[in-house]
This record gives sequence, structure tokens and C-alpha cells, in this order.
Amino acid sequence: MRHTAFRHLTAAILLAMTATAPAMAQSPVTDPGPATTSAPATEGVQAAPQPVAGEALPAAEDAATEETAIEEDAAMAATLPHDLSPIGMFMAADIVVKAVMTGLALASIATWTVWLVKSLELAAARRRVRRDLAMLDEARSLAEAVTGMDGQRGPAAALVRAAVAETRITREVTAGRPPVSGAGLESRVASRLTRIEARAGRMIARGTGILATIGSTAPFVGLFGTVWGIMNSFIGISESQTTNLAVVAPGIAEALLATAIGLVAAIPAVIIYNIFARAITGYRAELADASAAVARLVSRDLDRGGIAVVPAQTIGG
Repeated sequence: MRHTAFRHLTAAILLAMTATAPAMAQSPVTDPGPATTSAPATEGVQAAPQPVAGEALPAAEDAATEETAIEEDAAMAATLPHDLSPIGMFMAADIVVKAVMTGLALASIATWTVWLVKSLELAAARRRVRRDLAMLDEARSLAEAVTGMDGQRGPAAALVRAAVAETRITREVTAGRPPVSGAGLESRVASRLTRIEARAGRMIARGTGILATIGSTAPFVGLFGTVWGIMNSFIGISESQTTNLAVVAPGIAEALLATAIGLVAAIPAVIIYNIFARAITGYRAELADASAAVARLVSRDLDRGGIAVVPAQTIGG
């Protein structure tokens, strides 16, 4: 009985398993799930290119803008002077800046010309007046001074010649008699000597005024070139509508070059002028010593009772 029931139960289980297997095999074919989910996937694949096409247009515009900017930079860079030497920047400068630079260069040449000429002139003049002053200090009378300066030229010889001329005129006026007082003769001789000193000082200082003019005006002329160059830079910025360095740099370089040339012309002019001013002051002091020596000789002769008549032609003119 038990064996019969067990067999029936086993047969029922096998039958149930046999009936379930075909149903499970057919379920993937009849299941509508995969078919319904595959449709959105297909639509997603077809819609994907739309955002890629939208992003391509701004990228192309950015590339075109960058290429245009590179071309503009290259065109502006072409305006820069490739030769950055002073001569190259001068050739690339504006006509006004060129005129400023040329004028400053001529001023610098004039400065060094005056320095060379006046240095030689001052050296020779001071050497001559020192020699004549030594001779005047050794002389004991005006006639002896005339003999020592026979045939010589220069301010000291002019001083002696003026003293001799005044004493001769005084003797003619007094009809050969000694003057009652020598104060009048000494005063007239001193007046002549003072004028000769002033004239000699003016002669030796001639040409130094240009140094003072160059020293005081050259920096401002260079500043004018600087302002003009900066104005050209601003005009270039306005016309090109850009602040690129290629537009600004040429005008700034020209402006700075004009300023540099102005300083090169002004600084040596001021230094040389000061050197000459000290040298001329020393020369005038030596002339004053020579004039005082001549006045002493006149006074000494008066104390001896008169001045010997000396022909004016004895001293070279």
C-alpha cells in the first residue's frame, strides 16, 4: 500500500515537471518586455547627433576669431622697426621727431666744437698772461715794462700801452711840466685799464653762451620729441582700435630716443660751461693782477718825480 502511494506521488511530480518545461522554453519569445524597451533605445541613438551639431558651430566661430586675431597681430608686428639701433629708430621716426633729433645732434656737435676751440684759446691766453704778469712784477718802471714787452701782443701788452698813451697825453696837456698831483693821472690810467680788462674778459668768454643755451633748452627740446612720439602712439591705438604693443612700441622708442639725445646734448654742455666759467674767472683774476701791476708802475714813476716819455709804437699792437 505504501509502495503504491509512493509510485503515484513520484509519477505526479514527473508529470508536473514535464508540463512546466515547454512553458519556460516559450516565455522569451512571447514576453513583450524586451520589444517595448528596445524602441526607446533606438530613438536615443537617432537623437544623439543633435547636441553634437549644436556645439560644432561655436567651436568653428572661436577658431575663426582666433585665426583673425593671429593675422592682425602679425600685421601689427610687421610695423615694428626690425632694426632697433639708434640709426634704425631714427630712420623709422616721424618727420617731426627726426627734426628734433637732428637739431639735438647738431647742438651736441656745437658743444664739443666750442669745448675744443675754447680749451685751446683759454690755455694759450692764461699761459700768455701769466708770463706777462711775471715780467711786470719784475719791472721797476713803466719804461722797463715797455722794453720787456717789445713786440708782444695780448691783454697785458694792451694794459701797458694804455698806460703809456695816457701819460703821454698828460704830458702834452701840461706842456711838459710834471702835474701838481699824480692822483688825476692814476685815476685816468685806472679807468683805461678797467675797460681793457672788461673787453678782454668779454673776448675770452665769447662762445660760451651757446653752452648755457644748449644746456638749458636741450632737455625741453627732447621732451617735445617725447610728447610727439607718445602722441603718435595714441593715434596708432585709435586708428587700429587695439592696445597691442606693436602699435605702441615704435612711438615710445622714438620718444625715448629723442629724450636720450637731448640729455646727451645738455649734460656735457652744462659741465663744460661750468668748467669754462671757473677758468674764465681765473683768467680775469690774472688780468686784474696784471692791471694792478701796471698801475703800481705808474704810481712808482710818479713818486720818482715824473714819467719818462715812451713812444707808443714801442709795444706791438
